[in-house]
Amino acid sequence: MFNPEPIHGRGASSNPPNRFERIDYVPDPDAAGDDERPAPRTVFYRDSSRSIIATNDSPDVPFEASINPYRGCEHGCVYCYARPSHEYLGMSAGLDFESRILVKEDAPELLRKELSSPKWKPKHVAISGVTDPYQPIERRLELTRRCLKVLAEFRNPVGVISKNRLIARDADVLGELASFDAAAAYLSITTLDPELARRMEPRASTPLGRLEAVRALAKAGVPVGVMVAPLIPGLNDHEIPGILSAAAEAGARTAGYVLLRLPHAVAGLFERWLEQHYPARKDKVLNQLRGLRGGKIYESRFGLRMTGEGKLSDHYDALFAVARRRAGLDERGGGLSTESFRRPSGPQLELF
Repeated sequence: MFNPEPIHGRGASSNPPNRFERIDYVPDPDAAGDDERPAPRTVFYRDSSRSIIATNDSPDVPFEASINPYRGCEHGCVYCYARPSHEYLGMSAGLDFESRILVKEDAPELLRKELSSPKWKPKHVAISGVTDPYQPIERRLELTRRCLKVLAEFRNPVGVISKNRLIARDADVLGELASFDAAAAYLSITTLDPELARRMEPRASTPLGRLEAVRALAKAGVPVGVMVAPLIPGLNDHEIPGILSAAAEAGARTAGYVLLRLPHAVAGLFERWLEQHYPARKDKVLNQLRGLRGGKIYESRFGLRMTGEGKLSDHYDALFAVARRRAGLDERGGGLSTESFRRPSGPQLELF
């Protein structure tokens, strides 16, 4: 059941059914008042995971290992491909994903234990990959910062990506790692239009705030890149040159893009969001997306799910390459180094 109107401060306006659940709650359309409307208040839960480093073998991502201190994301980006991950928890990919957040309180301690193990072979670790490590609650809990401090103890290389200017708070730790060629940071900048950003990514930092974070990180000696992620046909694709120019001026070194992905329930959420905010553009956006996906709204195959195919995909590749070259940005940064990795000794490690 979809709400007909957007909810202030939220990307989704409903909780679509969980594809793994046989029973679904459907509000009574004749009920009076707002009691049937899903409450947008954010609730936090303890996540009792006993490990923190996840691994993958996907050819589409440039890292094998990743850390996600949080499950769910309060930024509320309507297009987020990670929304269906909440369905594995018995929740919805809609409002639940952005208002019911699981917190891995033991993340720094688990990380130290795993890095201390002789089984750990030093490698590039990504912080994020699923949900943003600098969503609003991080300001208070500092789980991401504490994980970075552990990585700095071991000098294990790390790459961090975020839509929140809060990442600049940790320029000191990232700068320390960068001195050993062991850190890189990426800001996801989807638009320079503050109104579009507010509607599409309601609790993420403003475009200006993200550019300020790029500037602060670059000043601290951290290699910074910018990702236009996602690139949405008919909505923000025309902004590519402007975003890359602004990123370069702020101190970014590299830039890349990822085409919009709409797996499972995200497709319906995004379509309804278009109806609510940009109804005149809805058909153009969805039709161009289908053209990039061989007639489908979503393509799950490796090698195509993040780039698309066909003439429009080729056009985006060429446009991005030209804009990147004019801005003086590289296609990708240099690889991070594991040469300085160490296992510190001391009482705190002897505990493990």
